Amino acid sequence: MTLTPDLLLHAYSVGVFPMAESRDDPEVFWVDPKRRGIFPIGGFRLSRSLTKTLRRGEYEIAVNRDFAAVLDGCADREETWINPEIRARYIDLHNQGNAHSLEVYHAGMLTGGVYGVALGGAFFGESMFSRRRDASKIALAYLMDRLQQTGFTLCDTQFLTPHLASLGAIEITRASYRRQLRDALDIAADFTVAELPDPQVLVQRMTQTS
Repeated sequence: MTLTPDLLLHAYSVGVFPMAESRDDPEVFWVDPKRRGIFPIGGFRLSRSLTKTLRRGEYEIAVNRDFAAVLDGCADREETWINPEIRARYIDLHNQGNAHSLEVYHAGMLTGGVYGVALGGAFFGESMFSRRRDASKIALAYLMDRLQQTGFTLCDTQFLTPHLASLGAIEITRASYRRQLRDALDIAADFTVAELPDPQVLVQRMTQTS
């Protein structure tokens, strides 16, 4: 199957997403889970330890500074579903404004991040990585704040893992997901319009909404 940006966007709009068996497998298949992981907007769970880390302000946060590096960071593991074709097409989506990354830097080095696809008021989280303690959690915290500030109503995590559940993600049925997706696609949200908040402001917002 040959992927195109338009095909990818159509797939997301109907609730499916692509994967490969491994980085070396050229074949791509579509996934439509019976139960779907989502992050309720405003429902990120900020732990005490993560709050302390954020308040120290040791990290620099950026949006779309180096999308390809975040994608490569997510693929830099023993097993990955990101093959060369998937990598290339998501970079295409980024270049046309439909895929975004949120990056965490420490001492000038990229230490964590998350990327995904934006369509209407839905954000489809694809993957995240961390090279330093709490870096991916920090990326998720800023991501969830950004989605709330820019009008998104659905954050898809594809599957629910114990790690995501500990941060506030939940699991819903396929039917419920599709209903939420339909509603979200009618919304005009813009991932790029919000300013990145100071860590103290981020903590205050999340404490008020949790």
